[in-house]
Formats: sequence, structure tokens, C-alpha cells
Amino acid sequence: MGGIATKGATVAFGDFALKTTESGKITSRQIEAARVAINRKVKRGGKLWIRIFPDFPFTKKPAETRMGKGKGNPEGWVARVKPGRIMFEISGVEEDLARQAFESASNKLPVKTKFIQIEK
Repeated sequence: MGGIATKGATVAFGDFALKTTESGKITSRQIEAARVAINRKVKRGGKLWIRIFPDFPFTKKPAETRMGKGKGNPEGWVARVKPGRIMFEISGVEEDLARQAFESASNKLPVKTKFIQIEK
């Protein structure tokens, strides 16, 4: 996937955001793991927005299967992201806590990320 994100590239809801700096595919399990990591850090304080949704199915053939016989069964769902896409936003917490929460969330994701804060 080439190009830079044009939609979903600005902070719209929260005070702090986690932005991707490279393109990739993020599975629904990885999104959930990042969400849990953020909620554990902020101890359910503040408000969290998840700005990506896994809407693209990926398929897989069973192991040790011969070539041919069609496409494999759907295995899961992924969200395709481009550089500049805002993935998570948070408000109602201090900057250092938001930075720590997004740091732990970015460890769960397969793409490089960047911490963003809006200027007031």
C-alpha cells in the first residue's frame, strides 16, 4: 500500500493520539491487545477512541495442503493503515500518563507509531 493517509489523519476527538508512521496491516487481536494495554495504564480514567476498524478479511489454507482447490477459508480480519493514520485517541488524562499508555500500546502493534498532542 503506497501513499499517505488523507482520511483519519487529524486528531478529532481527544487531546492525545497515537499515529502510525508506516503502512501495514493490523489484526483485530492486535487492536484489542493495544486497547487493553491503554486501559490498564490509565486505570479506566479518561475517554478512549479507537479510530481504526478491521474490515478486511484475510484467508489461509490449511497446513500440508496441495496446490489448487480454490482459496482458503477466512481466518480473521485486518485494518489496513497508511502512514499518518490516527489509530487511538485519548482525553481526560495527563500527558505523561497518556505517553506511557501509548508507548505500551505501540509495543503490541506491528507498525511504527508516534505520539501526537494537540496544541491548545
